This record gives sequence, C-alpha cells and structure tokens, in this order.
Amino acid sequence: MLDKRMSLADIVAQLSDGMTIAIGGWATRRKPMALVRAIARSSLKDLTIVSYGGPDVGLLAASGKIRRLIFAFVSLDHIPIEPHFRAARQAGLDVWEMDEGMLHWGLRAAAMQLPFLPTRVGNGTAILETPGLKMVVSPYADGETLVAMPAIRPDIALLHVHRADEKGNVLTLSPDPFFDELMARAADRTFVTTEQLVETADRSLIRGVVHVPFGAHPTSGAPDYQLDLNHLKTYAASAESADAWAAYRETYVDTDEATYLAAVGGAEAIRAIPAAIY
Repeated sequence: MLDKRMSLADIVAQLSDGMTIAIGGWATRRKPMALVRAIARSSLKDLTIVSYGGPDVGLLAASGKIRRLIFAFVSLDHIPIEPHFRAARQAGLDVWEMDEGMLHWGLRAAAMQLPFLPTRVGNGTAILETPGLKMVVSPYADGETLVAMPAIRPDIALLHVHRADEKGNVLTLSPDPFFDELMARAADRTFVTTEQLVETADRSLIRGVVHVPFGAHPTSGAPDYQLDLNHLKTYAASAESADAWAAYRETYVDTDEATYLAAVGGAEAIRAIPAAIY
C-alpha cells in the first residue's frame, strides 16, 4: 500500500528554484503556513507564486523568495493590505494582477486541460492591457467578443486540509473549500499539510501528506480553530522596519513547528480563540 506521509523538509526538498507554486486557501483562511515557513527558511529562490493571497505571500516576499506573483488580492482581511506585500509591490515586485474571477478561470482552464476559457470578466477595464492577454470572438450567432483567459498551470500546489489519510485522500471541513481543488487538478504535483491523519480506503491525486496540527496558523483552520487576529497584528507590525522583521523571523519563522506553536501560545490557546467578526 502506497504511503504518502512525508515531513515538511521532504516536501521542500522536492521544490526547486524558478518553480511556479500555487498556494491554497484564501487571505487569512486555511493557508498552508507551516509549509510557507519551511520555504522561507530554505535556500529556494525565484519562485512564481499563484495565490488568493494572505500572509503566505507577504512572508515569502519579505524572505526574498518571489520572482513573480500571480494574484487577485493580498489581504489579511481585518488588515486590508498585507504590509510585506505592499512593501514588495512598491519596491517593484513583478506581478500579474487580475480580477478574482479571471484567476478562478485560469485555474479552471488548467484543471480541465484546456488552453483557455472565455469570459466577460475584465471587459471594460485596464486589465485588458496586460501584455499577451488575448480576445476571442464567439463562433455562434451572438458574435460576442470575450476575454480568452489563459490556463494557469502551476508546477506545484500546496494546500492545508483538515483531514487526510496516508494515501493522500483529503477532506476540508470549512464552509468554503475556496479553489484548492482546482489548484490540485491544475498543478503537476500537489502536497498537503493536515490537521489530522485518518484511515480510509481510496486513492487520490495528492503526492505527499504531512501531519501538521495548527499548520494553517495564524490563518484559520475552521472549524478546528479560528484565525489569530492578535498574531496577524504582530505579523503586520513586523513590516514596519528591518529590525521588526528580523525579530519576527527569528521568533516565528527560523524555527521548527513545535517551537513556533509554543511561541504563539500553544495548542489550547489557539483552540480558545473566538471566531472573528467580519
């Protein structure tokens, strides 16, 4: 029986400079932050990141890992603009910015093994000035001119889930699965971290599984635990100066997950965090 259980280091060892990596979740919800921290500690560089972004993007940008960012937004929700992303963007980070629906459509086209999908999203906006973006005319009687959103095909997708077995079958329990399924189908390989390992009997698309309780922290892993707004504020404050970032990184990034968990208050403290009000 195939056993796909791995360590964080095992997954990072399968990544290489210049890869395109899709990161699942949404802003402050179910981000694979343990894997993100592991990448930040690594020697990887020149990555293209695809994300409905949150602290994953900011932390990797502050760590100098991103060559190009493909995104629709980068937000900490209660803190509207992710501060490390803002600093990187203002410093000239190469980006492909698009509407949320276009990113969805690009991932779905790749998941369906199509070169593009037609859409009205973006019509009438400056997004159509993006170099290389093409239009297509409907071959039917309407003759409508539509945006031909190209497929976005990551080399790797990184996701965080609530439950997984050793064979890579996964389950998310949050009210919204976001676009994790499309990222998994679009990518050449997919790796996940999970809150709990369980037993099942089927096979899946997942290449590797790491058991990392609280692996989405400080983003939410609801219903297992809520987002840690206090820690997100601490994280956001680390963008205020080089010394603040260095102190944050030393305490929360350049360490193993057990030490990280202790530094943020421990398991019981995380479980006791009330649901955020949006």
